[in-house]
Amino acid sequence: MTRPLPRSGTLLLALIAGTAIANNYAIQPALTAVAADLGVPLSVIGLAPTAALAGCMTGFALLLPLADRLAPNRLVAAQLTALAAALALAAAAPGAAVLLVAYLLIGAAAGVAAQAGGIAGRYAPPGRRGTGVATVAAGMSAGILLSRLAGGALTDSLGWRRMLLVFAALALLGALAAATRLPRQRPHSDHSYRAALTALPPLLREFPDLRRAVVTGGLWYFAFNLMWVALALTLAAPPHSLDPTAIGLYSLAGLLGLAVLPLTGRLTDRHAPAAVITHCTLAAAAGTALLAIGVNTPPLLVLGLALLDAGCFAAQAANMSRVIALDPRRSGSLTSVYLVLYFMTGAVGTALAAPLLNLLGWQGTTLTALVALLLAAALGRLASGASVPVRQRSVRSGCGRGH
Repeated sequence: MTRPLPRSGTLLLALIAGTAIANNYAIQPALTAVAADLGVPLSVIGLAPTAALAGCMTGFALLLPLADRLAPNRLVAAQLTALAAALALAAAAPGAAVLLVAYLLIGAAAGVAAQAGGIAGRYAPPGRRGTGVATVAAGMSAGILLSRLAGGALTDSLGWRRMLLVFAALALLGALAAATRLPRQRPHSDHSYRAALTALPPLLREFPDLRRAVVTGGLWYFAFNLMWVALALTLAAPPHSLDPTAIGLYSLAGLLGLAVLPLTGRLTDRHAPAAVITHCTLAAAAGTALLAIGVNTPPLLVLGLALLDAGCFAAQAANMSRVIALDPRRSGSLTSVYLVLYFMTGAVGTALAAPLLNLLGWQGTTLTALVALLLAAALGRLASGASVPVRQRSVRSGCGRGH
């Protein structure tokens, strides 16, 4: 029988997830400095965040299933070591081509953040899966929210190359901690890695609740990205004309999401995830409604963003817990399918923000996001087993003991 992961192990996974995923975003405030240093157009260097996202989705597809086959201590340590090497390559990049290749590798290795959530759910003590997943989700959210601030501050004080080396050092420290503190048991698997990859698409057919989780999560992530990109474009244009730093400070409103995630985990353990998801998406919808009427009123804008972020972050934690609970022995593969489609849908929201803003204006764009969130709330109630709490289902199936 697999030993449950202690609280210190869950907190370590949350820290690893936050520092790993931050590398996808920390370079963004430094893009102008990087372009000037390398002597290339900003439009070229601006592809680095896109390369990181493409690498991250590739990592979700190809590397997350490894969580079903390799011991967590070895898997996480190896990926963090690879992340440190990719960051060092980016720091030493002599030109844009090497930098972009490095960011493809950085994004792929940063996908260890998603593996951390799956490991926390798989090895959680009985009845504590939701709490474990939510704790790691809080770490990821903190990494995303604070990465740009940390990247900008380190670039100002050390330069962009040394900033990347600082993050590389953090990855190596995480690798050392993972190798010594995470579970050493190798998950039992009856399939080869190649078979696991070919089995990913059929999982959508095998698990109806996975399809529902993908559609529901995709709807709120579509709305989340649509609102944030549209808001940045709106605040940068007259009559607001805010600079990037001022716009970036609004992201701190998302700190409310970190405060509610531990509570979300406890509620998910006690009640049906579908009920938690419904209430969280309704909170995000309320925040979007405030954004529709409060874009010219900073207090309403901050409150609306806080509700949007908190609702989406909390719903994602509950949804991930639901996905892992479908079959904890295949949590890596299930999470892989879910996150690849989740990020693809979010990318659609990002791509449509500017066209919708031009076509429909601010009010029409917020209405589009509001409809998506209300659909997510309605679909969230359709999950099978919605009346049975995770705690009870894990006791019945033995999944809460870990395999």
